[in-house]
Amino acid sequence: MERKNIYFASDTHFGAKYFKDPVEKERTFVRWLDSIKPDCSKLYLLGDMIDFWYEFKMVVPKGYTRFLGKIAEFTDSGIEVHWFTGNHDIWIFDYITKETGAIIHRQPLLTEIGGKQFFLAHGDGLGDNSRTFKILRSLFHNKTLQKMFTWIHPRWSVSFGLNWSKHSRESKFEDDFLGEDKEHLVLFAKGYLQNHYADYFIFGHRHILYDLMLTKNSRILILGDWITYNSFAVFDGKDIWIEQFEI
Repeated sequence: MERKNIYFASDTHFGAKYFKDPVEKERTFVRWLDSIKPDCSKLYLLGDMIDFWYEFKMVVPKGYTRFLGKIAEFTDSGIEVHWFTGNHDIWIFDYITKETGAIIHRQPLLTEIGGKQFFLAHGDGLGDNSRTFKILRSLFHNKTLQKMFTWIHPRWSVSFGLNWSKHSRESKFEDDFLGEDKEHLVLFAKGYLQNHYADYFIFGHRHILYDLMLTKNSRILILGDWITYNSFAVFDGKDIWIEQFEI
């Protein structure tokens, strides 16, 4: 089978403490990866793939064996895998690239695929002018604070990170759609189009399924997640659409 399709997925949040069976969540995603491998030429993972990740110099969090092994299998077979850091897996450094071959992106990416311009990002920090969010994001990206975090033994630091993440989402798994005039990512895309061009904007982060024509030629897709939807997008070189993986 010809490998021609491009796949996009985000927000699997592997390892999250609010999953009743975290390993089964991982198995489900790996089954999806197996199903797309025959026709997949590139895979874009748009952030928050792991609910909390921090790499120490000689230590990484335990778990995620099935997922990381499958990513390595993809890259070993010649399939490009692009992994965007989100607001939960910010602290990916060099381990993922060295062990799996995935290409790490820490900033939004404008790239041409099949003659179309794609603007790809996790989505955190785009269009959201909340002062609290900006302060937290700057703290999490601060190199000095990242180094200080390494001084805490992984037994406590990783547990703290997972509990922090659990607290942020444990009472609500599905985000509400705010409306076209209030969704930060929609507003960002519309603002971007005033001075630039993209055929497709594809984001994660918001945990909603959304597909909207912004102009006659530009479109935004928000990918949902693998908590509620098991959703992903497919580009076949001519069209793009969102699907859900049937377990």
